[in-house]
Amino acid sequence: MKIQIANPQINDEEIEQVISVLNSKTIAQGAKVEEFEELFAEYIGVKYAIAVNSGTAALHISLLAHEIGIGDEVITTPFSFIATANSILYTGAKPVFVDIRNDDFDIDVERVEQKLTAKTKAILPVHLFGQPADMKAIMEIARQYNLIVIEDACQAHGAEYKGKKVGTFGTGCFSFYPTKNMTTGEGGMVTTDDDEVAKRARMIRNHGSEVRYHHELMGYNYRMTDIAAAIGICQLKKLDRFNNMRIENAEFLTGEIGNIRGLVPPYIKPHIKHVFHQYTMRVTDDFTMSRYKLAHELAGRGIETAIYYPMPIHRQPLYQNLGYQDQLPVSERVAREVLSLPVHPALTREDSKYISQVLHDLVLDLIKERV
Repeated sequence: MKIQIANPQINDEEIEQVISVLNSKTIAQGAKVEEFEELFAEYIGVKYAIAVNSGTAALHISLLAHEIGIGDEVITTPFSFIATANSILYTGAKPVFVDIRNDDFDIDVERVEQKLTAKTKAILPVHLFGQPADMKAIMEIARQYNLIVIEDACQAHGAEYKGKKVGTFGTGCFSFYPTKNMTTGEGGMVTTDDDEVAKRARMIRNHGSEVRYHHELMGYNYRMTDIAAAIGICQLKKLDRFNNMRIENAEFLTGEIGNIRGLVPPYIKPHIKHVFHQYTMRVTDDFTMSRYKLAHELAGRGIETAIYYPMPIHRQPLYQNLGYQDQLPVSERVAREVLSLPVHPALTREDSKYISQVLHDLVLDLIKERV
């Protein structure tokens, strides 16, 4: 591909820091992990950050740290990566899906109260594609019904809701997978202001142990290595710059393709900072070709695209086998329409212009064929 859908920005600084860790002979969780945790907590604006080995681990640990388990229900979205819901299943609790909004694809808060039961213990919103969910409304519901809030911020490093970073409203969960706004190769982070949640999270990531060979809780090996943390420290320094480049690229693409009939650019809610983990538009029935045909035509011209996500979670075979029969029409329609274009920091203005030009040319060519 000429233009990739993702392009992790790793350079000499990260490589040098990894070599330094390797030379130190302290490779597993150590001083670099502790330094990364302190820097990330300061950046997000919380008391504690607990580094783990994936975003999925961050979600799992956060649920367990709040003692969510068998018999509990957790409200969440069906339109996300499957780890969001699976992490709930890991605990023995039940994911309860609430349909999404048609414009920003985030959980439709107005529908949440309809799904609450005596078993509901938490709400797990997703800041999808880098855009914060409606945290004011979510926190109001949580306070009214005494619910825990766990934020899936795995795609939203540095995103803000009314000037406050995501991951600070409830217990935050971040991923550092290579395609994310910053990476550690694989890795994740839990963020919290709660002393007890932080203590439990640290124990759960280390086999339920606070003192070596003394295990108080059921835990796991979810530790981050110093190698990953060294990369993360470098990436965190660049995160705001990376995000600004993503935002600029997204604004340019929207300005260029916003007038093409049938292509709906990403909607941005007021009072938020969208950090564009993905630039996800909708290819509606009004467009001149199907979504898959468009993706094929773009690929043939060197532009990689991706579909996040082609099937909502409640329609996945796993969840069908578990007996989920939810009717969630907005999620299902959006899953049929979404297509993501490149927006990463390595994208040049020439690349963006080329993407725009190809899209316009495809429309014109098809019109000419029909005439």
